[in-house]
Amino acid sequence: MSRFAILGAAVAAFALLGIAPGRTSPNLNDRVFEMRTYHAAPGKFEAMHKRFRDHTVALFKKHGMTSIGYWVPQDEKDGKGKTLVYVLAHESREAAKKSWAAFSADPEWNRVKSESEKDGKLVDKVESVYLDPTDYSPIK
Repeated sequence: MSRFAILGAAVAAFALLGIAPGRTSPNLNDRVFEMRTYHAAPGKFEAMHKRFRDHTVALFKKHGMTSIGYWVPQDEKDGKGKTLVYVLAHESREAAKKSWAAFSADPEWNRVKSESEKDGKLVDKVESVYLDPTDYSPIK
């Protein structure tokens, strides 16, 4: 399943559930989404998940990033057991830039990253794509 198919499934799920993730801006139509794909270093997939589960997701929230969803591929050819795909919502592209800068500078993140990578880095490659919802998208 491609990253865009995963994103489509996420959007459909949110639409069916009637969920509109929280935000501080009054206009949902201004929001920008960021789809990120992480390719784990060999043997580090579970450690990467643990770091997300125990620390990263909360730090995203702390720095104004809204977690829309997190997924893993079902098939080997798509990175099963090696790949994490997730979508964040930001109030704007500028807000995303500020949030990522604050996240990267956060002492807690730097401590967690350092501790979790004492035996080697967890992520080999990160891909980021910024997305705007279409006018017919059920999630904006």
